[in-house]
Amino acid sequence: MTTTTSHSPSSPATYLTGEAEAAKGGYHRLGANPTDPGVDFTVLAPRAQAVYLCVFSDADATATETRYPMHRHEGGVWSAHLPQAGFGTVYGYRVDGPWEPARGLVFNPAKLLLDPYGKGLASETVLDPRLYAHEVDDHLAPRKGEYQRNDDDSAPVMARSVVVDTGSFPVIEKPRIPWDETVIYELHVKGFTKNLPGVPKHLRGTYAGLAHPAAIAHLRALGVTTIELLPIHAKFDEPFLAAKGLTNYWGYSTLSYFTPEPSYATAAAQKQGAQAVLDEVRGMVSILHQHGFEVVLDVVYNHTAEGGQPGPTLSWRGFDQNLYYRHTTHEPVHMIDDTGCGNTVNFDEASVLQMTLDSLRYWSEDIGVDGFRFDLAATLGRYATGFTPRHPFLMAIAADPILGADKLIAEPWDIGPGGWQTGNFPLPWSEWNDRYRDTIRSFWLADFANLEAGRPSQGPNDLATRISGSADLFGATVGHARSPRASVNFVTAHDGFTLADLTTYNHKNNSANLENNRDGTSSNMSWNHGVEGHRRLPNPDGLNGADSQMLASVFYARERSMRNILATLLISAGTPMLVAGDEFARTQQGNNNAYCQDSEISWIDWQLDSWQHDLFDTTRYLIGLRRTHPVLRPNTFAQGTSLNGDAIADLTWRTADDEPFQGHNWHQASHRTLQMLRSGAAFADSDLLVVFNATLNSATVTLTQGRGRNYRLVFDSSWTNPSQGGAIADVADHSYCDLVRPGSIVDIEPQSIQLYLTQ
Repeated sequence: MTTTTSHSPSSPATYLTGEAEAAKGGYHRLGANPTDPGVDFTVLAPRAQAVYLCVFSDADATATETRYPMHRHEGGVWSAHLPQAGFGTVYGYRVDGPWEPARGLVFNPAKLLLDPYGKGLASETVLDPRLYAHEVDDHLAPRKGEYQRNDDDSAPVMARSVVVDTGSFPVIEKPRIPWDETVIYELHVKGFTKNLPGVPKHLRGTYAGLAHPAAIAHLRALGVTTIELLPIHAKFDEPFLAAKGLTNYWGYSTLSYFTPEPSYATAAAQKQGAQAVLDEVRGMVSILHQHGFEVVLDVVYNHTAEGGQPGPTLSWRGFDQNLYYRHTTHEPVHMIDDTGCGNTVNFDEASVLQMTLDSLRYWSEDIGVDGFRFDLAATLGRYATGFTPRHPFLMAIAADPILGADKLIAEPWDIGPGGWQTGNFPLPWSEWNDRYRDTIRSFWLADFANLEAGRPSQGPNDLATRISGSADLFGATVGHARSPRASVNFVTAHDGFTLADLTTYNHKNNSANLENNRDGTSSNMSWNHGVEGHRRLPNPDGLNGADSQMLASVFYARERSMRNILATLLISAGTPMLVAGDEFARTQQGNNNAYCQDSEISWIDWQLDSWQHDLFDTTRYLIGLRRTHPVLRPNTFAQGTSLNGDAIADLTWRTADDEPFQGHNWHQASHRTLQMLRSGAAFADSDLLVVFNATLNSATVTLTQGRGRNYRLVFDSSWTNPSQGGAIADVADHSYCDLVRPGSIVDIEPQSIQLYLTQ
């Protein structure tokens, strides 16, 4: 059955002109905006010759289509007003204009287009040759290498936009958690709840599942504050993945900047339609707010699902490819790819900036989210001539009274020219700190692989800089000094090895991605501790005693490495980020690029062994220490001097023998056993002493004198569980922890970290 099309509307549209424009806010309000009565429909297509609003009789792919010619305004804005339209109206657009591919002009009215401002979706986009504005072969490549217009109607295989009520109920107020108290927890809506015990089957893998009491209970027990969701903008899988039977599980393939991904909604909501899906998302945010959690969205404004020039025409390309995408200025025009995904959204254009800002404000104000993590954010601050921290988009967000108050986090790189920009984003931005990631991995993992093999290893110089907040990167940016919170400290993220896999694999294992293990980085700075891959401790009867003992020591060393990394992360100045499942050593079986794995590889396995419960206890204990003691989370950069009459410097580094660190010591592997003393005076808190033994041998350390107060050992990574050292769930009470005098000589295991707080 095919779509029935009426080219002559049964009831004509009216247009926003003259006084009507001024009265209603005019055609500058892009999108579908309900009025009383009817709906104003407004789109931007400056090079088009004609634009048609297409209204469908229902949400079914075979619904009857009625087309309304739209009215052109100054600047290439097109509008129509439908008095009979309202919430639930299903619609799309068709755009006619020149077909001159060499000039980048690829208008084709046979292609149904989603509203770039659409806030709901109906039906589903199905990969099909009809989606392409040009003729394609069996492999969906341009036929004969040429761009000949394809006049097949795409409506039967194309999703449609839906008019929705964006304020059907109020969302609970944002918690506004201070940066220095923030602990970010990155998760995937589906992967987190797919197998979560206690979540009813019909809610698993959904927005509602994330708001279920079982999910809330885990988040509360762990102690994180800010939930960072992998992309939930509506998505469309890349054709090369679809050809292999895979999907873009992570969601970095945006189909709409205003519409939530319908597949993460419950089956009941999907059946009810776009309004129910939107309500489920807003309800999830509201419930998380109610329990004190912030919600940050990972957003992908740097590229879209339309891919490069040979890609499908779904929305933006059909309205004006040259407007929305960065391209060369000579003919034949070629699209520029600074993202590795085929296209680059054109932030040289004011209308593109407007669309992005409007999208962000919508998610912040109407849906209620607390902030955004910007994928490949260097793209958003780049002119054709290169990146600048003073790009109008970055400045506009900073000056915006709504967005400037939200949490703004940049992934500060892309693959374009000058693509690495860590430290170069202005206030109020924070940034993922890849230097931190690499340093901590090297210090606790890759350096040990070198030591074990008898190869040279680095000293603690980079470690000290990163733990202290990376002042070299964030201390002064475009004329303003930023605080340590600008550094989002992470060792793992969705992209790369999990924490468990960092300690278990020397080599990636991405065969399930069907790219012959060529995808994903080969530079992981991991260490398998002598045995490649995950193995359960075998039955002793199955091995001789020596082999069983060897495996047991490997497993213990891996767990200790994970505890070292977690402790280092949570005592570092800056904003810590954990990845869901790392708190109990989730594995992806060595896959370090699981973007296309909607499977057990990516879904969290909640069936935990006893040692995983121990690691969870360790993680929540360390988060609790950070929450209770401000000295673990300084919000200013240390000066290395005594401040405000304090008896000790705000930060000092000492050798194992309690001697001041000298310049040459920093680069010597012989000084991988060392002490860091952070004064708590500025925080009305205890002093923090951290002892590192990043060597292969046990060591003795003379605890630094500090201000002469006794120390309590509140954490030792040799403990398999915090209770082993007398630590208890109430981290405010350390009276059961060992008390040690300054100047005492203490033993510390190889490959270990100890935390002390003064009495």
